[in-house]
Amino acid sequence: MLEIFQVHMTPFKEKRKVRVYLPEGYNPNDKKRYPVIYIHDGQNVFRDSDAIGGISLSLEDYLDENRLKVIVVAIDQNPEERINEYCPWINGAYSERMLGYPCKLGGKGKQYIDFITKELKPFIDRKYHTLTEDTSMVGISLGGLVSVYAACKYPQIYKNVVGFSSAFWRNQEQIEELIKKSDLSSIHSLYLDWGDREGKDEEINKRFYTSNERVARILKEKVTDFTCSVISGGTHHYTSFKSRVPQIFSSIQGIL
Repeated sequence: MLEIFQVHMTPFKEKRKVRVYLPEGYNPNDKKRYPVIYIHDGQNVFRDSDAIGGISLSLEDYLDENRLKVIVVAIDQNPEERINEYCPWINGAYSERMLGYPCKLGGKGKQYIDFITKELKPFIDRKYHTLTEDTSMVGISLGGLVSVYAACKYPQIYKNVVGFSSAFWRNQEQIEELIKKSDLSSIHSLYLDWGDREGKDEEINKRFYTSNERVARILKEKVTDFTCSVISGGTHHYTSFKSRVPQIFSSIQGIL
């Protein structure tokens, strides 16, 4: 079952749509509590009919079919602000090499994650029967970047993190430095993957691969339960992301 409503985002002074999946059997009158997963790009999470490109993760069907006992909170993107909100810093040098030109987008990721952590999560914990200490975050592309950032800034909250085809390259230097200086000992699990066909040509594929590999190498030294995978034939498209949905739940401890 999906509940859809608007929430006020204090840092951006606007309302944003949030979609909340409640598992079969959820009853506000009983005492059973559930783990919570926060996911970015909310339009693209549950139903194809809502997805920006017409293809979603179809997560509602997957959760129903597998009867997983988890609450999923999907925060819609603002298409005009997505790069700004999902990048904690202004795009850097690696970004310029990927794009072929300097880009000054980004820099609002801290406010976005602070909103989820300090406003949305407390609201969700009040509204629903959640296990407040069992919180995970999942992101795709730039959503992967901002999810790893969230794990570094709030490792005591986001205990499990999953990133598909993470676009670390826009903030490559900064995210590497942040991971190096962060204490991630409280993270339960962290999973990353990326495809071998992420870009439009071999040079972009190579740079995308290198970007993720560099981050993975650092995380391997910082997180006890860290795994990563290179997806053969994996592309930067929801047809590929959708096929990897089961990995979310095999990676996050205590869901399956």
